Amino acid sequence: MSVAMEWAGPRIPVVGIGADGWAGLPETSRDTLRECAVLLGSDRQLALLPDEITAQRQCWPSPLVPALPGLLAELRGTRLGVLASGDPMFYGIGTTLARLLGPESLRVLPQPSSASLACARLGWPLPEVSIVSAVGRPVRRMLPELAEGRRVLVLSADAGTPAEIVELLQSHGFGPSRVTLLEQLGGPAERMVSGRAADWREPPGDPLNIVAIAVTGEPGHPRLTRLPGLPDSAYTGDGQLTKSEIRALTLAALAPAPGETLWDIGGGSGSVAIEWCRTHPSCRAVTFEILDRRRDQITANATALGVPEIVVRGEAVAELTDDALPGAPDAIFLGGGLTTPDLFVRCWSRLPAGGRLVANAVTAESEALLNSWSAEYGGELRRFQIYRGEPLGRFTTWRPQLPVTQWSVVKGA
Repeated sequence: MSVAMEWAGPRIPVVGIGADGWAGLPETSRDTLRECAVLLGSDRQLALLPDEITAQRQCWPSPLVPALPGLLAELRGTRLGVLASGDPMFYGIGTTLARLLGPESLRVLPQPSSASLACARLGWPLPEVSIVSAVGRPVRRMLPELAEGRRVLVLSADAGTPAEIVELLQSHGFGPSRVTLLEQLGGPAERMVSGRAADWREPPGDPLNIVAIAVTGEPGHPRLTRLPGLPDSAYTGDGQLTKSEIRALTLAALAPAPGETLWDIGGGSGSVAIEWCRTHPSCRAVTFEILDRRRDQITANATALGVPEIVVRGEAVAELTDDALPGAPDAIFLGGGLTTPDLFVRCWSRLPAGGRLVANAVTAESEALLNSWSAEYGGELRRFQIYRGEPLGRFTTWRPQLPVTQWSVVKGA
């Protein structure tokens, strides 16, 4: 694990504290806090400590992550400790510090997480529950998790998050879902309230809350699962869209894995990038589209389908010359502009060894390029012909879609 900065001092204790405060801490955690000279934490966490803790109490700066290296450098050499909510490694400061300093620089003392406490109250098996954090992230990221019969926990950013969750459930066909609001879990002010999303009237309450959803869809609502090949009707735009069947085959060839990044060249409606990101919450995508109106529709589609963090950029050849383009892709999809001079060369040069490239062609000119590239770089060529059943008077006939030639290749060392 690479670290951003070295920590030469003693291991930093990262102590989880629940809504029950000092009374709920084991003696090991209490003794650890007594030994600290400086304690970092939020206002709420620091206020839970009794007067016997004589350490200097310092609130986190805002924004936190950019300021952390400088803050820790200033405190190097002190008996530093950190307070966190519940389990510090569950969407908490512990994960940030581990990435920054390395896990060997920390001594983590966890308490039960809010998810563990919520499942204990509801009788839900934690490994079978989908968990989404809305803390510093769009609430819409919960949308790909919504499927009939699923149980979802959403970690709220503040008192207003439950209302946002309910509005999304109502507007996406999940009004019958049972929603449970759990506030101040584990503390003396713990509170639970439940009801159907469609009938929810609960006013904003405590900012320390988590929302549990037992997902139920309205009869006939569209099934939008994480699997590729969403209905074409799930997308808005001008018709520049990789159709459902070809989209599923394309995603299968791209083979997304958790944490990977896709560059989608010629985004159109954004469907391939969107469904790449929907396969796993940690997948990321950058899509390149020359037209302003299509860039707008990609953003709208990504937001509507629960992956609003997709990065939308301009014309690919110009963008790919930008040294500031962050990172390197794990896969590239060429869905448009194959005949654009230098496009393939620039894409291939930015693809690291072991990266995958998939290109789809529907014109004879583009298909000729795929044949040429395949002869030079290897890989596999496939040709797909999709037929859809459509009415013909009182009968049904098969309407052919445009045939698609696909080239997929893995770049060698």
